[in-house]
Parts: sequence; C-alpha cells; structure tokens
Amino acid sequence: MTPTAKREPVVNAPVILNIGKAKRKDIRLLREGQGPLVNEVQSALQEVAASLGEQAEGKQILPVVLIYRKKSRKKGRSLIPGLL
Repeated sequence: MTPTAKREPVVNAPVILNIGKAKRKDIRLLREGQGPLVNEVQSALQEVAASLGEQAEGKQILPVVLIYRKKSRKKGRSLIPGLL
C-alpha cells in the first residue's frame, strides 16, 4: 500500500461584488443570465482573474453578488398637518 497524502482544499478569498441599487427588471434579468448586470459581473471577474495572473489558472472564480434596495423611512403622521 502506498501512503496517500491528504490534500487540503485550496480556499480563495470570495469575490464580492457590490452592485448597489438596481431595478427589479435588471435583477430578474441577472437571475436569467442576461442584461446589463451580467456584463458588469463578467467584467469584474475578468479583472479579478487578470489581477491573480498565474494563480487563477485551473481555478474557478465564483462571485458573490450583493444588490440592495434602501427602504424609505416612514415619517410619523400627525393629526394636525404641519406639526411634523
């Protein structure tokens, strides 16, 4: 029997893309793999792969995409208009 060396999985830092605010239609198209956000994600992945150089060879880079929508604060309502 030959001894087998345990190979530790190579863990890279995650690629986190903060898209910011986006329209519902653009988010739906991103889920379908279409639209302007897909182009933005692909260009960011190409930049990351280029910056890694030889380290990126043979590795798959998976992005984590963050999209957020800021909710508006509801103001308190007064019975007498103009007080708040």
